[in-house]
Amino acid sequence: MNNYHFIIDIRILFLIPHAPFVYITCVCVYVGVLCILSVIISFPCCNNLANLQLFCPVGNKPTFVSSKIYLHMSFKAVIRAVFSSLSRYAEHTHELQKAMILTVFFLYLNTVSGCELIGRFNMPSLFKQGDIMIGGIFPVFNKEISSTSTFKSKPAGVKCMGFDLRPFRWTQVMIFAIDEINNDSALLPNISLGYRILDSCASPTNTLRAALTLTSRSEKTSPCPPAISALIAESGSTQSLAVAGALGPFQVPIVSYFSTCACLSDKTKYPTFFRTIPSDYFQAKALATLVKRFGWQWIGAIQSDNEYGRNGIQAFTEEVKKHGVCIAFIGTILRTYTIDKILDVVEMIKQSSVKVILAFVPEGDFYPLMKEVVKQNITGIQWIASEAWITAARPSTPEMYRAFGGALGFVVKKMAIPKLKPFLTHISPYADLNADVFFNVTQLRVSYNVYKAVYAIAHALHQLVFCQPVNGKIVSPCLNVSEIKPKEVTAHLRRVNFMNQFGDDVFFDINGDPPASYDIINWQLRDEQVQHVTVGQFASAANSTYKLSIKKEDIVWRTGKMVPISVCSEVCPVGTRKAQIKGKPTCCFDCIPCADGTIANATDAADCTACPREYWSNERKDECFPKTIEFLAYNEPMGIALTLVSLLGASLSLATMIVFIRYRETPVIKASNSELSCFLLFSLFLCFLCPLTFIGRPTVWTCMLRHTAFGVTFALCISCVLGKTIVVVTAFKATFPGKNLAEKFGPVQQRIIVCSCTLIQVVVCVLWLKLKPPFPDMVLRHSNKKIVLECNTGSEAAFYAVLGYIGILAVICLVLAFLARKVPDNFNEAKFITFSMLIFCAVWVTFIPAYVSSPGKFTVAVEIFAILSSAFGLLISIFAPKCYIILIQPEKNTKKHVMGKL
Repeated sequence: MNNYHFIIDIRILFLIPHAPFVYITCVCVYVGVLCILSVIISFPCCNNLANLQLFCPVGNKPTFVSSKIYLHMSFKAVIRAVFSSLSRYAEHTHELQKAMILTVFFLYLNTVSGCELIGRFNMPSLFKQGDIMIGGIFPVFNKEISSTSTFKSKPAGVKCMGFDLRPFRWTQVMIFAIDEINNDSALLPNISLGYRILDSCASPTNTLRAALTLTSRSEKTSPCPPAISALIAESGSTQSLAVAGALGPFQVPIVSYFSTCACLSDKTKYPTFFRTIPSDYFQAKALATLVKRFGWQWIGAIQSDNEYGRNGIQAFTEEVKKHGVCIAFIGTILRTYTIDKILDVVEMIKQSSVKVILAFVPEGDFYPLMKEVVKQNITGIQWIASEAWITAARPSTPEMYRAFGGALGFVVKKMAIPKLKPFLTHISPYADLNADVFFNVTQLRVSYNVYKAVYAIAHALHQLVFCQPVNGKIVSPCLNVSEIKPKEVTAHLRRVNFMNQFGDDVFFDINGDPPASYDIINWQLRDEQVQHVTVGQFASAANSTYKLSIKKEDIVWRTGKMVPISVCSEVCPVGTRKAQIKGKPTCCFDCIPCADGTIANATDAADCTACPREYWSNERKDECFPKTIEFLAYNEPMGIALTLVSLLGASLSLATMIVFIRYRETPVIKASNSELSCFLLFSLFLCFLCPLTFIGRPTVWTCMLRHTAFGVTFALCISCVLGKTIVVVTAFKATFPGKNLAEKFGPVQQRIIVCSCTLIQVVVCVLWLKLKPPFPDMVLRHSNKKIVLECNTGSEAAFYAVLGYIGILAVICLVLAFLARKVPDNFNEAKFITFSMLIFCAVWVTFIPAYVSSPGKFTVAVEIFAILSSAFGLLISIFAPKCYIILIQPEKNTKKHVMGKL
């Protein structure tokens, strides 16, 4: 049966303005022809290879642009590609309002036997025929030699340089794994796997050439060989992005062994991409956790100028910002950069104060910078590496160790494949067993990822062909090998889940990523050789968490055994807080001492914490201590003195009362109204005892007692004085002769005066205690370091009402006594009362400003002093002359002497 092959030429011949009807008619006719032919003609073998040739108008002349694309595409895909090209051209046409594009399509059918090869890239490859073909792309050479195209002739073939043994071993691991599978009777029995491996030269463009070559058709003599069912590619993330973006729409599964960019996990853009190495999403978390563990807050970063470097540093930056880490600078390098750009990054490193630098760069891009760092002898930097270069063989030399010794980085876990060594030793010309780096199969990392990728594809193919997983039983195929479609392989890859011969579980999550698990590698120099020593692990744990374990004692740092310190500003000691420096990152700050009353009991405190109300900060501002409690105590000198004076006054009052009772029948006592005098002495006795309630720690009861007792006792005292004054006035100031007013103001009236005047004060105090009673209070306003315990009056109005009422009584007494001041000299009690009232009023007038302005416990002392002063004034002024006559000059205690001048 003949096979049919289509070649579609799209030619844009000329512009015809104002002819939309003709344009639309031509497009409709062309689409109709395509639809009819797609129904009539079948394509059993080659899946409709297409060659698109375009004529694009440039100015007024049509220009021919030829593009030969070898892709296994359905006929519908060809139609979509055609209209996609037209729409993209139309979008960039700026003259759409003036002209329409008339496109004339010519379609011709070229019937051939088999698949006709129109062009080739002439790429060297490793090839082995099999029932099912697997493609592979590896950067065996690490640099593409650039060339300039003239567009006048066919471009020359790609030339590469820099043969790298490491990727070459990856290719051999792929071949070795395929041979193992072909010899395995349980995995894909009676089905052979073949391979075709191409070199990418670590170039995205050459990687795309290789991918298109692999997914089109073989360059061997078979008339229509099978296309590859899956592709193992590539090491660089940039190269994998190119391949995944180009082949994803055609459902060709791609399994990468070394591409870690987190962007490749986006299944909406790269639906058929898988990998056997963890995503940089996990590596960024691991690196950020490492930085946090060692307290590095000021670090530099080097990125490659591609998706791998940019996305890696972006993910790392987002993670470390959560821990308060600042990125001092980000240098960008690439293997194709000029030496001037490399020197700019070196100068950036030299000018910075960072001591820790992360290099998120592939080994090929980083190596030129490493050589320049060693050349300029830049040491003292602790390097953190991504998995792309930490275990690379080329930079792991004693020469590089001078600047990069002690580097830390994350790599996938190593694995030994013992059977691989005999396979590698048969490769000519590498039969020399002394080639330790190439033949060491005990610490395979990326090579093991290649190995797992081949087996993952094989298990997916087995489930597809035999409709069941590998279980060692003899099974029959349920699908013809020739009917395998890449889309079905992709679907089965998503469901792959098996344990390999080394005990590792191989599976992919919903993003096509394997489980995250890393070893932490430390560069150490042993026997003049750089060794990659494992010093810890980082692995995913339950509940989407991650666990980092490190053996710190095993790490060799660039600075020796001490963990390097990398901060923009030194750690703020306790008692200080960080103050951001304007215009600089958050890691650069000044240390400001905490204000009084606030503390910072941890280093690098963002802010100072205020002490509780009852506490104050110490001198170092790192601890709060209880404030000193201050009140007028009995055991302090002032308290002792005031207590003694108070007791003395009370004793004198009591002694005077005893004298008056003892000599109550003498003329002096009778003349001074013995009853009122005893009441007055009793009230003075209570007044002297009042200060005792002011001394000591305030309580609820003492606070209520001290003010009310003071008010009532002094009201009683002044009421007695008022009664005595009225008696004197009525006795010696009778206005009308022959009328004895004293008889009308006898003892009953005197008691009424005293009781009524005192009762008024009692009522005021009761209302005070009922409505707003005094209470103990802590006063903090006088001193930051002291708490003054005092009695809050509760109601200032009530307090001053009590004082005011006493003052009114005192003023009345003073006025009345002043009116009777000219009584006979031998018994001029009015003068004594006047003098005592003057003392009383003077004391309490000066008390108010002194009370208000006195701080702390001195407020109480002022109040006690006023009470004692006024009480002593009354006691001495009124009763001292009488006691003097009674006790010292009894000869004058006669009626004749008392009434001497009357």
